Amino acid sequence: MKIALISEDRLLLQQMRAILGDGDDELMTMPSQAPDLRNIVKESAPDLMLVDGRNKEALDLEHVERLTLQYPAVAVVLISDAASPKFLLAAMRAGVREVISPSHLQELLRAAVERIAAKLTAAQASDHAKIHAFIATSGGSGATFLVTNFGYQLAQSHKVLLVDLNLQFGDALSFIQDGKASKSIGDIARDIKRLDSSLLNASTIHVTPNYHILAAPEEPGQASDIRPEHIDAILGLAVTQYDIVLLDMPRIVDAMLMTALDRAASIFLVLQASVPHLRNADKLLSAFRSLDYSREKVALILNRYDKRNDITIDKIHKALGQLEIHTIANGYRQVSTAINQGVPLMQLERKHGVIRSLNQLGDTMAPAAEHPASLFERLFKRA
Repeated sequence: MKIALISEDRLLLQQMRAILGDGDDELMTMPSQAPDLRNIVKESAPDLMLVDGRNKEALDLEHVERLTLQYPAVAVVLISDAASPKFLLAAMRAGVREVISPSHLQELLRAAVERIAAKLTAAQASDHAKIHAFIATSGGSGATFLVTNFGYQLAQSHKVLLVDLNLQFGDALSFIQDGKASKSIGDIARDIKRLDSSLLNASTIHVTPNYHILAAPEEPGQASDIRPEHIDAILGLAVTQYDIVLLDMPRIVDAMLMTALDRAASIFLVLQASVPHLRNADKLLSAFRSLDYSREKVALILNRYDKRNDITIDKIHKALGQLEIHTIANGYRQVSTAINQGVPLMQLERKHGVIRSLNQLGDTMAPAAEHPASLFERLFKRA
């Protein structure tokens, strides 16, 4: 765990380092006050910030609150001798995890850090399990149709957010409903300092009460306003507000893609049984290997599957390796009708083969529940 020790008192910094120095944590000592906290997060990305809060005039809990809203994954612990109920309540509302008395630092600091570490580990495992990325290996793969309709099905029993990360030409919303998005991810990026649950909720399109879409900007030029740290902050907040977060992603290996994929539990490459799709899938898999993504994190979705196709599943395994392959039935006519009408396929034909294929995809992503439950209660049980 990366820990930032923040104080203008070098003696306190030395004391904290002496207490924590025998562990495996990475310690960074920073002689700074609270107004510099967000810059510290941007530059050093700590998991935990131990902040000297003994100077009541220098301590700005409103600043701390803005920090914890923007970076909910970062834990903040105050070193302060102010133990009044009023102060502790204000600190709690600001997002401070614990307040430790400086007179009992030796006894309390290590235990507090261990508690924070355990909570962060559990939260990160849970949060990662909630994010799933879909990437088309080639134009026309059907990735956007699949991820938007998959999200609609999941939302029958889960609260789902779909983030359209095709920032220049994303059109995920049009696969589910007619009309343009009044807000987009670009609006959040331009107002990132105000990012909180209210802003995120207000910036999404509510397709159903449980299914929200954060749309790509309407104008391609607005994509330049969106940076990797914006994506990281949005996803970090989203996993605290939604049961499942789905990403519709471009076929571009850049800092934006890596930031999103680092947070994802699984990456689904959507392809069809053709040579161009296989070639592009192989290139993406090579890029993922260079980024140290495990093979267990990546799976293939073979869209418009037909057993009579010349390129069989065995041939795909031979070309791309022994990755897990999920097949989606071929339903071109019905799918085209749903796309052209701008409605989920489920609204037109609830028992269509594509719907059943998506259900089967869900069944393989988590073990079945021991008690009777719907498909989507079984899905993402680990989340």
